[in-house]
Amino acid sequence: MGGRRIRIGVLFGGRSGEHEISLRSASTVIGALDPQRYEVVPIGITPGGRWCTGDDSLRLLEEHQRELRPLPAHGAEVTLAAEPSRHALVPLAGGPCGPPLDVVFPVLHGTYGEDGTVQGLLELADVPYVGAGVLASAVGMDKGTMKAVFRDAGVPVCRWVVAWPHHEPVEGIAARVQATLGFPCFVKPANLGSSVGISKAHGPGDLAAALSEAASWDPKVVVEEAVAARELECGVIGNEHPEASVVGELVPSHEFYDYADKYMEDGARTVIPAPLPAGVADTVRDLAVRAFRAVDCAGLARVDFFLERQTNRVLVNEINTMPGFTRASMFPRLWQASGLELPALLDRLVALARARHAAHAKRRTSFRPAR
Repeated sequence: MGGRRIRIGVLFGGRSGEHEISLRSASTVIGALDPQRYEVVPIGITPGGRWCTGDDSLRLLEEHQRELRPLPAHGAEVTLAAEPSRHALVPLAGGPCGPPLDVVFPVLHGTYGEDGTVQGLLELADVPYVGAGVLASAVGMDKGTMKAVFRDAGVPVCRWVVAWPHHEPVEGIAARVQATLGFPCFVKPANLGSSVGISKAHGPGDLAAALSEAASWDPKVVVEEAVAARELECGVIGNEHPEASVVGELVPSHEFYDYADKYMEDGARTVIPAPLPAGVADTVRDLAVRAFRAVDCAGLARVDFFLERQTNRVLVNEINTMPGFTRASMFPRLWQASGLELPALLDRLVALARARHAAHAKRRTSFRPAR
């Protein structure tokens, strides 16, 4: 590539309940990418699923765009050709394609972005991209499947029940929850993040409303036991040789760490590094890497934990294959505390994306049987 800047398409927005969080994350990422090294192509995805670049994409960022450096316009409504020869955004109104993208950073959270769908498109287009592949993205998004994979890999998790409220009577779900978990418990959409759609059911009387709320976001619902625990988080980066960050702790200001506590009220406290008993931090970091490998992750992830108060038992809560990059997000702060500032962290993630793509390019994709 010589001295040419890396042309990086930053995808943000999307058809997800986490659309707004993606805008905040993208604002931080774009603002931290070194303009001497990268030519940024902003690619916004509207809540309706329309892809756009240039001024149209920046309008999605609204109040966040004032934090960004001036960005060049690259067109209007576009799509990405799902064929390996272009690597380019194709204008839907016709006309020539833009220059090829060297790498894509899908700063997308939740459905139609973090769940393997966009990753599949990028695989078809044969474009290097930051983060996990199709399998890890899909498994990491589906809380029920994720917990089953962790359990089978020997990674400790809390007890859970999977339910389909649109097809099961509430009484039957309540009986399973009472027999398996008891109350209180947490009710969550299986495929969503940022605590959207989550409720705490203190007793059987709360369950119907909690199931209805979760099922409005995803027909598959996960009900988890409520663990009296401290909440810990650990960042992981790497491909074949993942590394774990220092461990941080979240101290919610609400009964649990909900959307308002995360993004609206700034009431929650974070402690980095977390004050932990001897050996617990090492256990958390080891389990973070094991969880990363269990789902075949790549690039980056944030792994969330429970530290049970009475026993100091460490449980993996979930893995986030595209963690937040907002100003309040733990992932970049954990790596900053580990000695990696955000611009250097982004450089590392881009390099990992290109290295993974180069390794995959060596795979054989055609076969002719011997005659």
